[in-house]
Amino acid sequence: MARYAKEHKQVTRQRIIETAGHRFKQDGIDGSGISTLMSDAGLTNGAFYAHFESKDDLVANVVAGELRTQAESFSTLRPGRPGLEDLVHQYLSPEHRDHPGLGCPSAALLDEIGRCGDGTKQAYTDGAKAIVEEIAARLTPEDPQSARGTAIGLYTMLVGTLQLARALSDRKFADEVLEQGIVNALAIMR
Repeated sequence: MARYAKEHKQVTRQRIIETAGHRFKQDGIDGSGISTLMSDAGLTNGAFYAHFESKDDLVANVVAGELRTQAESFSTLRPGRPGLEDLVHQYLSPEHRDHPGLGCPSAALLDEIGRCGDGTKQAYTDGAKAIVEEIAARLTPEDPQSARGTAIGLYTMLVGTLQLARALSDRKFADEVLEQGIVNALAIMR
């Protein structure tokens, strides 16, 4: 039996988390079985339990990783409010609406996360707080705590707007929802 270095196991684990994140956001948590997830990662089902205790353990790790990546992406934006405006336009874009597997885990998975176990809910809570803190710091850098309520409102409005736009079969109406969402988000930021 071949033995792999510890680094190989960590790289493999990360590959599973990343491919599962894409699949969960595309097909949902409940719509993604272990067999499919492992196949996406180029592995057999038997390898799953060498990396995770259960599917719930994987889901919690995926949620934590997805939200951490999303919060870290704020560093690539322009400083301050201009970067936040860029985020609003990117987040409420037709491209983001049309490619859930590549986008925000909140808009794609929020309804399922609410039905998950405590580990996943805690991972989501920690990640959501980090994103709210990033938004608040851009709204009022000198006193982010004072902008916390506005940051929560902006974050929830962005997620809800994207979820609604994704649920609509009328593409023109979905575009209108996104456009109005941008107007509303920019108004909240003033």
